[in-house]
Amino acid sequence: MARHHWRAARVVAAAAAVMVTLACGPADDPRPTSSSPPALPASGTGTVQIGGRQVTVHVPASYDPARPAPLVIGLHGYTSDGVQLESYLRLTPESDRRGFVYAYPDGLTDDRGERFWNATDACCSFSEPKPDDSRYLSELISTLEGGYRIDRSRVSLIGHSNGGFMAFRMACDHADQVAAIVSLNGATWADAGRCRPSKPVSVLVINSSSDETIAFTGGDIGGNAYPSAATTVADWVRYDRCGGTGRDAPKLDLVPALTGAETSVRTHDCANGSVVQAWTIGGGTHVPPLGSAFAPAVTRFLLSR
Repeated sequence: MARHHWRAARVVAAAAAVMVTLACGPADDPRPTSSSPPALPASGTGTVQIGGRQVTVHVPASYDPARPAPLVIGLHGYTSDGVQLESYLRLTPESDRRGFVYAYPDGLTDDRGERFWNATDACCSFSEPKPDDSRYLSELISTLEGGYRIDRSRVSLIGHSNGGFMAFRMACDHADQVAAIVSLNGATWADAGRCRPSKPVSVLVINSSSDETIAFTGGDIGGNAYPSAATTVADWVRYDRCGGTGRDAPKLDLVPALTGAETSVRTHDCANGSVVQAWTIGGGTHVPPLGSAFAPAVTRFLLSR
């Protein structure tokens, strides 16, 4: 866990170094590959190769092929991987308790051996050729829908850092497949015109006010800008055709190391029953030490859409 925190917090420094030093393409083939259907686990947790990449899938004991189940996909940050993400978010117990199929794939590796997602121009593919991770994850969703009885109206993604950027990218590109996303300390496109969701997607934007890596007020990685937390929320309020100015809800205590209920909550009601929520972790860092309340809270958001 400590190793995960250290590695995840390096994203900007590593990104700058990559921009200077990389001359070749990713070590893995960036193109999605087709093959025979993978042998997906029938229950419990198993790791399979899908499209040439490692994907860990957890199937709750309550899964019944006769009843459609929700699907949640977890996306790791730059320098991390799926297993480290799950050790941080700890969503597997929620999968068992609430009955959703849960998958956490690995991104490709760059020339420094770091895993990444090609989400936006800011984060985090720093060499050529750039993999089409939007297409890969769309095909992963289709593969899992083919292997399990999935409720296609309840497919969602949750990502941290680079994974948060990628969750936004999926909502922009594949609103026909994705009902809801959660981004923890990520950001959407700086150029709002590059996001054109075909229908509203419920979005939970979680940002730490003292994030030392992805600045709360916006910034850039290797000269490519990413928007502030406020701009990210405002863009999605516009995409989802939300009404009014939003409303505040009681604060949440997600990070026990911070005093009291440190996380403010603001909700916007939007078109087609979608919502945009902004959670601000007051005093939180890029990898806040999440408490036991975090996983149930974000799962409740995802499954209620």
